[in-house]
Amino acid sequence: MVGGVAVAEQQTYEFVEVKAGDILAERQAEWAGFTTFMTWAVGVIVVLLVLLYLIWG
Repeated sequence: MVGGVAVAEQQTYEFVEVKAGDILAERQAEWAGFTTFMTWAVGVIVVLLVLLYLIWG
């Protein structure tokens, strides 16, 4: 026993069928989030570089 729990305790797992449409929808949502993040990140970097140029240029 480790911490009051049996180490070799039997666990059961339930597997749910995953459909291709679910995977595709999840990947499309992740891609949309990634591209939105990258758009904002590039915009922020450009603004910072322009500010640096204006201040110390």
